[in-house]
Amino acid sequence: MAWEKEIAEVHRKRELAKQLGGADGVARQHAKGRMTIRERIDGLLDEGSFQELGMGAGSAYRDENAEITEFLPANFVLGFGKVDGRDCVIGGEDFTLKGGSPNAAGLRKSIYAEDVALKYRMPLVRLHEGGGGSVTGAGGGKRVPSTAGSPVYEPRRFQSVARTMGCIPVATAALGPVAGLPASRLVASHFCVMTRENAQVLVAGPAVVARALGEHLTKEELGGAKIHARNGVADSVAKDEVEAFDQVRRFLSYMPRNAWELAPDIDIGDPAERVEEELATIVPRDRRKPYDMRKLISMVVDQDSFFELGRVYGPGQIVGFARLNGQSVGIFGNDCRYYAGSMTAAGAQKVRKFVETCETFHIPIIALIDEPGFMIGSEAEKEGTIKFGTAAVLAVSDCTVPWASVVVKKSYGVAAAAHYGNDAYVLLWPSAEMGALPLEGGVAVAFGREIEAAEDPEAKRRELEEMMAARLSPFPRAESFSAHDIIDPRETRPMLCAWIDRVRPLLPQLLGPTRFTMKP
Repeated sequence: MAWEKEIAEVHRKRELAKQLGGADGVARQHAKGRMTIRERIDGLLDEGSFQELGMGAGSAYRDENAEITEFLPANFVLGFGKVDGRDCVIGGEDFTLKGGSPNAAGLRKSIYAEDVALKYRMPLVRLHEGGGGSVTGAGGGKRVPSTAGSPVYEPRRFQSVARTMGCIPVATAALGPVAGLPASRLVASHFCVMTRENAQVLVAGPAVVARALGEHLTKEELGGAKIHARNGVADSVAKDEVEAFDQVRRFLSYMPRNAWELAPDIDIGDPAERVEEELATIVPRDRRKPYDMRKLISMVVDQDSFFELGRVYGPGQIVGFARLNGQSVGIFGNDCRYYAGSMTAAGAQKVRKFVETCETFHIPIIALIDEPGFMIGSEAEKEGTIKFGTAAVLAVSDCTVPWASVVVKKSYGVAAAAHYGNDAYVLLWPSAEMGALPLEGGVAVAFGREIEAAEDPEAKRRELEEMMAARLSPFPRAESFSAHDIIDPRETRPMLCAWIDRVRPLLPQLLGPTRFTMKP
């Protein structure tokens, strides 16, 4: 065979690439309780669906007869695959080689991940475990480069990263220590999950921090999952890698292939006309008693379809994806057990990113409203609540996706504007109350002198609050056609399912990139 030698080299390189950093490196990875990148890709994708790009990329060392004596593969594995039968691009660092810090070929493949996903308009999945650049360079210090830096005409590295955010769904997972460039790319995503025990996300590791700042901390103390779940870096935390893969698959199930297509309908056979009797009593008549908004959501959307994001970040706001009569929808609610559901700076940032994700992929939004307004007090002012809250309000005001707003209880202040998209379909529950200020604060402002002059100020305050509460009835608003209707809470699911059927034919008109591209 004329090309037998060359063909043999192709296959030999492939076998060497499969060995990653070698048996010792793989054993060290497993000893830490972590999978290799090839095991991760196989664990997430449909069986047998991975088609690798650049398997032969790497550094080949040859003898005087041009025979390979050593081959170090690119330490970023990249290719095409399928998740639940749907195409995607997937890649991640190989931590068994240089601790995931990119070698020359690995860096090129890593950078190419966004480009190839954009070219084929496929969702991108990145499985991260690795560091950024090394002071020794991508070549590991073995040889002095003949040129320094990138040519001035080379496209900026983050240009394609930014473009993906406005065109294709991006899901990322931190499955070990992630620092530097990989950490930045990790958060440049629509969904980011960390494993609880093994993952840390760091701008810089402990040695750099100690040298620069004199802080002596472990990787976990610097950037463990507990920290990043609360600050919004991670949208979710998984107990292990297998659960992280499940969460990535679930997130992608709500997403379209790209901004030029619609999310797939998945009908699980949950009747649109299903009525939950408990909805009639879930909101207590006592205004000060809390209730379970997540339980309320679960009774309205298709069964077992709610997928929450960022539960412990800005916990007064609840956001996530669900299905309604098979249609992928965004869900936005309030958890009255945290600051009565008021919008904090963190909660506002969570809402903004979520709304922009729904807008990017043309997913209708349903708001279940119990909003007392922006969080108040000295800490709220220090955190810039009004700035971030207004950003959320403006994101909602600028979006074009169909929007349904169900006022379950409170709808007060400027923050309430973040719950009503353009031309929203507005329904009121009998428990709804709306106004410029929450009842208690409004009474304190409007009747402050009268309360202070009363013989029993607290009794007077209660009297005035009870009097004003009687005026908060939603019926006059419905009678004035300030909402589309006031409904029996048990009718919520059937009415929203009817609404989703009405707006489905409108969604194709929205296809294509949006006017504003979202950022992390």
